[in-house]
Amino acid sequence: MSDTILQEKTADGKLILTLNRPAAMNCMNFELITTLGQIMEEVNFDPSVRVVLITGAPPPDGKKPSFSAGADLIERRSFTEQQVRSFIATVRKTLIAVENAKVPVIAVLNGYAFGGGTELALACDIRIASSNVLMGLTETSLAVIPGGGGTQRLPRIVGLAKAKELIYTARRIDAESALRIGLVNQVVAPERLMDAALALAEEITCNGPIAVQQAKFALNKGTECSLDVALSLESKAYEITIPTRDRLEALQAFAEKRKPVFKGE
Repeated sequence: MSDTILQEKTADGKLILTLNRPAAMNCMNFELITTLGQIMEEVNFDPSVRVVLITGAPPPDGKKPSFSAGADLIERRSFTEQQVRSFIATVRKTLIAVENAKVPVIAVLNGYAFGGGTELALACDIRIASSNVLMGLTETSLAVIPGGGGTQRLPRIVGLAKAKELIYTARRIDAESALRIGLVNQVVAPERLMDAALALAEEITCNGPIAVQQAKFALNKGTECSLDVALSLESKAYEITIPTRDRLEALQAFAEKRKPVFKGE
């Protein structure tokens, strides 16, 4: 597996993925985005993973931190038109894999997140930002549009009017502005960022893994449907949890006044 993404798995099911191109502001080249897609597909077949956290590698000395400053424009300059189309298709496929991962995915925004970097964050379930973050869909300033799902995911999170304003202007906004419009869930000091993200992940991993997975499925798919269809999806997702050992363990633990031990069974 490429070293453009570093992987660290904890004993309790947290998988930390670090975009590892710090000298290039963790920009997305073909190798990085392909590797991320492969990892996210593998997550779906690894029952030991309960939550994924994605962050950027720390910068070289004297440089400002970046989650990801978007596409690698140096690489892009060498592409033919057909290669650009292939790259954008790969980005789109990878971000769909992030969005549809069976477990929750947390974007740990530790610095600049422009273009594809913001699109990656949008594909995650939850976004936590350090107070020094700048982010935005800046593609129109390069005479293109967001091609990794940004035009579709941003309005679903912040509303259509605000998304139009941000995309048309290619505006970069700071962490507090992002929090105000609901683009990020939480803002913390840079030195507390990973601790805060891991604490949130811990709250998730304490719960029944099958239940969390089915909740994600119902939320993601149900919001795209009419209410009647969405309620049917929720009912089907609930039914999957009924025969699980984890559900019985939760009831037993409640009766015994102890913390349940969930195994994803």
